Amino acid sequence: MSQPPGTALSLGAATPAEAVPRIDVPAPPEPLAAQRVLPLRRPGRWIVTAVVLVLVAQTAHGLVTNPFYQWDRFQYWFLRPTILDGLLITLEVTVYSAVLGLLGGILLALARLSPSPVLRAVSWVYTWLFRSVPLIVVLLFLYNFSALYQTLSVGVPFGPAFLTFDESRLATDMAVAVVGLSLNEAAYASEVVRGGLLSVDQGQHEAASALGLPKRYQFARIVFPQALRSITPNYVNQLIGLIKGTSLVFYVSLLDLFGSVQSMGSTYPGDIVPLLLVATAWYLILTSVVSVVQFYVERYYSRGALRTLPPTPLQKVRSGLRDARARVRKETAA
Repeated sequence: MSQPPGTALSLGAATPAEAVPRIDVPAPPEPLAAQRVLPLRRPGRWIVTAVVLVLVAQTAHGLVTNPFYQWDRFQYWFLRPTILDGLLITLEVTVYSAVLGLLGGILLALARLSPSPVLRAVSWVYTWLFRSVPLIVVLLFLYNFSALYQTLSVGVPFGPAFLTFDESRLATDMAVAVVGLSLNEAAYASEVVRGGLLSVDQGQHEAASALGLPKRYQFARIVFPQALRSITPNYVNQLIGLIKGTSLVFYVSLLDLFGSVQSMGSTYPGDIVPLLLVATAWYLILTSVVSVVQFYVERYYSRGALRTLPPTPLQKVRSGLRDARARVRKETAA
């Protein structure tokens, strides 16, 4: 076989150095030495913590050692039948007013969001009026309502009356207190409910309407349960204010918890301080119970909105004990 002139044919095998490029492999790094992680020092935080602990200790010491508080008389009055009767009246007024006030607030909020201009105007005027007038004025006005209207009637305006009621028989002390607190509470509850309804995404309303669901079903099963996540914490604040606001029913001759304390303080002027402490303790207990209920209601309605539900106090205690045991086992093994 002839080869053209000027060409060279190499059939020899290439050397390894020519076939594979040389790659410089870095030396393996030296193992890192274990170092202790030091927490960031925050002297200001420690100073503030020490000051707060000193103030708390001084306050507790003053409460325990000051004879002016008369803790023996506090223990005597705490479970007296007079105090417990007043506490029962406070609970009754609070429950009735809270239920009626919430129902009235829902109706006012729906009227405020209604396309009817008359309903919107009436709801706005009601809310404006009762949020502007102090609660004590409302109670005193209702207490003296019989001086303005001796009878109440239902019938045709400027015409005959079909039903007539004797206002003096209806306006008992309990009725005046419940009606006055409910009227005042409904004005504030309406804004709470309206804010909760407005917090629901508009897409939820559109999706419910697209499914062809009735308006009542949309509100009861779709819109209102979602609005409760926003309504609950705000209305619980109103409920706590209502519990404390029941102390004003003393001025309409209803002896609730505060009224009983005031009455006993007038009879036993030397025990006025322990009696006030008794009222304070019972109000703290009532508001604390409401706060616990609020936590579990909020946790219930947070399902589906949060990836993980907030732990309950019992779960926190169990988690703390579990972490403490794990830490002890780790230190023992080390």
